[in-house]
Order: sequence, then structure tokens, then C-alpha cells
Amino acid sequence: MRFIVSPSTLKGQVVIPGSKSHTIRALVCALLADGTSTIEQPLDSNDTRSCLAMIQKFGARVEACNDRWVVTSSGIPQVPEDVVDVGNSGTSLYFGIGVASLVDGMTVFTGDHQIRNRPADDLLSAINELGGYAVSTRANGKPPVVVQGPIIGGQVSIRAITSQYLSSLLVATPKAKNNTIIEVPLLNEAPYVGMTLWWLKELGIEYHNKGYEQFIIKGGQAYKPFTKYIPADFSSATFFLVAAAITQSTVVLKGLDFNDTQGDKEVVRILQAMGAEVEVLPDAIAITGKPLKGGVFDLNAMPDALPALSVCACFASGQTRLVNVPQARVKETDRIAVMCKELKKMGADIEELPDGLVINQSALKGAHVSGHHDHRVVMSLAVAGLGAEGSTIIDTAESVGVTFPNFVELMQALGAGIRKEE
Repeated sequence: MRFIVSPSTLKGQVVIPGSKSHTIRALVCALLADGTSTIEQPLDSNDTRSCLAMIQKFGARVEACNDRWVVTSSGIPQVPEDVVDVGNSGTSLYFGIGVASLVDGMTVFTGDHQIRNRPADDLLSAINELGGYAVSTRANGKPPVVVQGPIIGGQVSIRAITSQYLSSLLVATPKAKNNTIIEVPLLNEAPYVGMTLWWLKELGIEYHNKGYEQFIIKGGQAYKPFTKYIPADFSSATFFLVAAAITQSTVVLKGLDFNDTQGDKEVVRILQAMGAEVEVLPDAIAITGKPLKGGVFDLNAMPDALPALSVCACFASGQTRLVNVPQARVKETDRIAVMCKELKKMGADIEELPDGLVINQSALKGAHVSGHHDHRVVMSLAVAGLGAEGSTIIDTAESVGVTFPNFVELMQALGAGIRKEE
């Protein structure tokens, strides 16, 4: 599928869909709880459906209605009868490895071509140190991987180049036989660990957090079943915030809660610093685009925002530096290299750093660009097309279904000139 995008001005209100990160954590916690849990207003997308299918293979029963998913589980994951294919969902992969470390039997994980290029070696090593068995079938630290439990606990050190390594251990180790001490010499994306800790606290799990550098988790714990509402996704909201900022538009984004733990809410403050006019309401954010100026922004806590903010930087006077986000290179694609390559096709003055991008104000022109099968790259390039001169064509656009199946329809409702072409 391709997106055809033309210059546009936006106006109106949009309801942002639920958080992918919260939805996947909710599904995994529901699997580990003994009883019936209800997830209200979950994100229904390819990634979350991959996670839903995964917990079913571990023995959960799921009733998926329009606005709620009901999960019933014994709290004891079972050996899957078949290979667990997580599709394009890295979050499901990493959390699934943690779940599999609790199972007395072998679990095999695989996924699409991007998943099979995602590193997991540090997490696999940690599982082995805690008494389990975890190995990459190709001996390269990447899927397919085989995991066998049960882990017993102990002491382990993990370099969390992605926060999901640490989150996986934090979710699994409360159900290990013994206590676990996790040392964390490196942690990227700390707010996502904060989100995991929120879920643990809400479900009655005991832990001690020593400044995100050491965690002590009591073994032999039980998760409580729950009923939880999934808040709107700030990562998805980023595309609408940036679109309004670069097209001098006024848009109201509904459902966002600034009290939530999501790291990508910092995008709002970055856009304010760049000159956008923002009003934070009780359950919404109103943004009006104004002349933008560049700056230096640390994106370590919010790597998913790099593609959209690199587009925003093209429309800001002076120079913008997006820094301290090396983990953006090990997402669905190397997003630093990909955004540099594709925005250059549109006329951007942009250069790679080892850990980010340097972008000077640029007059973007429509071009034929590739989304590289990466949902956030596709949506970011679509936003770029709204502010560029002429028509922009983006291929591999079907990948938006990974996190945001109705992206185009919501953009169109605001007046965006985006259409699909099979």
C-alpha cells in the first residue's frame, strides 16, 4: 500500500487511540494473574493482537469485544503447543521471553524480518544467569530464540539498551522461587520502566527500586486480577501534534492524560520550546502551530518520537539537534539512518550523529519515499508531506496497522490530504 499526501491545513478534534505500551503490559499481567481481568479501551492493532495471540498460546483465555478484552488465566503460563510468532511486535517478544522463563518447558519465538534482526542477547544472558535456559538459534543474539524455565531468581546485571529488557525481568521475577536482585549499569527509556513499575504496584507486587540502578524483587509472589482502563497513546499523538505545529493549524487531541507515566508526553514540552502554542486541558491537549525555532533535545526517554521530531525540525529556524538516542538504531529499522535518507529525498539538510540527528531548516518538497515497513517512519513521512510543496508518495504504508490502523481516517477527519492507494 502507498500513501499519497498533499499539502494541508488541519482543524478539529481527534480522539487518540489507546496506548500500545499499556495494552501489552496489561495483557501480560493478566496472563500472570490467577483469575479474570478486564482491559477496557485497549489498543486494537497488529502489535497488540500479536501479544493477545501470544498469551493465548501460554494458556490464557481471551474474549475480545469492541471496547474491552477479558482475560482469564490460572496465573501459571503453560508450554506453548507451537512456535510463538510475535509478528512485528518487539514489545511482545521481550515480555514474552520473560514469561517463557517461568515455564517448565521450551518456548520458541520468532517474528517477521524486522523482529529477526532485533537484538535480545543481554536479556537471554540474564535469563541464563537466573537459572533458566535461553539461546538464539542462529547464535547471533537475535530471534528465533528458545527459552526454557523456570528461573529460580538470584542476582543479575543487565545493560538495558532497550527498557524492555529490564521490564521483562521485572514482570517475570516476582514469580521466581527466590528473591532477585537486578543491577542496571545502563538504562535507556527510563519512563517505560516507570510504566512497568506502575503496573506492578497496582497489582500488588512488592519491589524495591534504588534509583533505577538496582531493583530487589521478592520471589514467590502472585499477581492480582484487575479491571483497568487503557489511557490514550502519547506516541500516536506525536504525529498529530507535529502535523499541527508544522502546518500552522489548530487541533485538539482528546483522551490524553498528563499524569500518565508515558515518556512521549515530553514531546508536548519540546514543541512548546520550539514555539508551538499548547494548552493542556483535563483530558485533552490543544495545539496551534506558530513559527518554530530549533534547539537541542535529549530523546533518550522517548526514542519513538525521533522520526516525527526530525520532520518537525525541518520546519524550525536555525539548527535542531536530536541527541542521546542511540537505541533508535535498533527499533523496527535503524530510524536514525532511515529518517536521514528519506528526508534528504525531500530536500532536508540533515546529517546523522552516532546517537541522533542534526537538522537545519529546510524547504521540503514532495518526493517518492520509502517507509521501510516501519509504522513510525511511514506516519512521520506522511506528516512531512502535509507541510511539503507538491505531492509525496510513501510506500510500505500498510505497516501503520502495527500500532495505528485508523491513522489515515483520523487525519482525513481533520482535513489532511492523505489517501491510500493499493
